[in-house]
Amino acid sequence: MNPDDYRDYILGFIFFKYLSEKQELYANQLLEGEAVTDFTKVEDPETLEAIREESLIKLGYYLKPEELFAAVAQKGSSKVEGESTYILDDLQEILRHIEQSTMDSESQEDFEALFEDLDLTSTKLGRTVGARNEIIVKIINALDEIDFRLEDIESDVLGDAYEFLIGKFAAGAGKTAGEFYTPQQVSTILAKIVTTGKTKIKSVYDPTCGSGSLLLRVAKEADVSEFYGQELNRTTYNLARMNMILHDVHYRQFDIRQENTLEEPQHLEYRFEAIVANPPFSAHWKGNKNPLNSTDERFSQFGKLAPNTKADYAFVTHMYYQLADNGTMACVLPHGVLYRGAAEHVIRKYLIEELNALDAVIAYQPIYFTVHLFLPVFWYLKNAVRQTIRLCLSMPVVKTITRR
Repeated sequence: MNPDDYRDYILGFIFFKYLSEKQELYANQLLEGEAVTDFTKVEDPETLEAIREESLIKLGYYLKPEELFAAVAQKGSSKVEGESTYILDDLQEILRHIEQSTMDSESQEDFEALFEDLDLTSTKLGRTVGARNEIIVKIINALDEIDFRLEDIESDVLGDAYEFLIGKFAAGAGKTAGEFYTPQQVSTILAKIVTTGKTKIKSVYDPTCGSGSLLLRVAKEADVSEFYGQELNRTTYNLARMNMILHDVHYRQFDIRQENTLEEPQHLEYRFEAIVANPPFSAHWKGNKNPLNSTDERFSQFGKLAPNTKADYAFVTHMYYQLADNGTMACVLPHGVLYRGAAEHVIRKYLIEELNALDAVIAYQPIYFTVHLFLPVFWYLKNAVRQTIRLCLSMPVVKTITRR
């Protein structure tokens, strides 16, 4: 198996364990003072139904006692003629039931098809059914021994571990890493920029959110009420939703959508106080091949459309369009946006001279990125009042220039 395949299974099962332990912890809280206070021992149908209803409201999903991660691990650890008990069918059904438990509820969109990438019939896991079962049992049993410490509300051990694993998988993925992960050093700078002078943020948005790590990093710098994101890749979109839930972001507090941001934007009716992004560098888009783009309010005021083979400024103007009047935007872009001519020169000039929108440019050393390129971070302020642009090159050297 390649690292991407391991990523989907390991992160998926960590998420399943989290859901199970969260369910058991909440159910036990509901059972305090009852005759039976251990969720795993409840048999009364009415009690289980009451727990299910409360769980859907509080957690957004429901797991039966026999569907909990620990129960699956216990079954898999038993041996039949020297081999682990077969659990794949039961496990697949449990994952499906988690998704189905949310149907017609407020949380349905956040859980729909969430486990679709965990294909337990894939030959990548093993050539035979027995081989596939053995490797899944090993993963389940190994995770079962880890204490996620969910009882400690001050601890974010699991969230930090999840982020660490995503980062490790990104490092192993090489040049494709940027599709789902922004290096922590960079995401921290972006988060600090958009939260400067603020302890609370009403809403934060990432139009190319990947695994959602950049959105969550903003929440480490300020109290964020609502998270919004859009992601093109289906697998990464699922990972972003898992990441939100696993970091204890309530299902009512996040709205992650899967679609092409430039062609099918999902949040155009909103304006955001903070916007952060690490969009794909110099991506292709339809540009002037789509006649609707010339009248699209996200792009039309700038006089030119971003080149079809370099969508960098299309993402920039899309984000600027969705920025609230009191908002701040910070994004990572390839260094070419600083000097490329033609249409990009026109857009850049309008942003600086007409909108007074560009506040600072920070150029980073490539060591922060899995792909070694010279990359700046752009800092945009809507309705900026300063008449200078701050340039920070390789961090130690800062220079201020006048707008021109």
